[in-house]
Amino acid sequence: MPEKTLHIIRHGKSSWDFEDISDIDRPLAPRGINNACFMANKLAERKVSPDLILSSPANRAIYTALIFSRVMKLRYEIIRIEDLIYTGNPEELINLIRRQDNALNEILIFGHNPAFTSLANQLIAEFIENIPTTGIVSLTYETDTWTDTGKLTPANYLFDYPKKYKQ
Repeated sequence: MPEKTLHIIRHGKSSWDFEDISDIDRPLAPRGINNACFMANKLAERKVSPDLILSSPANRAIYTALIFSRVMKLRYEIIRIEDLIYTGNPEELINLIRRQDNALNEILIFGHNPAFTSLANQLIAEFIENIPTTGIVSLTYETDTWTDTGKLTPANYLFDYPKKYKQ
């Protein structure tokens, strides 16, 4: 059976050290950088190999995507910035995913709450209260088309985040 796998990844912890910059320009905090490296290694251990990375244009999301790409030894050319991820609601995000090329089998999408937690909750049967920073919801669908996203129940899913490992 063909599969499509979507990894919904909230950006790393951002820094609030700069008063005079806009929200979209906020950088990652040191903890955000460390957790991005840590969680990227978790995906690498699972042999995740995306064909495409979609990222919000926000600095903290792009930087998180770049860290994952470097740690996972991915080509930077597969990163695509999508303005909609910064401003979009869950339905718009689902439509963005549905528009992806069916030749792509695995996608990472980097963005923000509350939209990402709402998106995950629309796509899975169980309730996730919050996707924490650098949290990952991985969904695998038994299908050969992205247009089934949100229509089919995932064959399996995994919710992973840094504090699962750090007590």
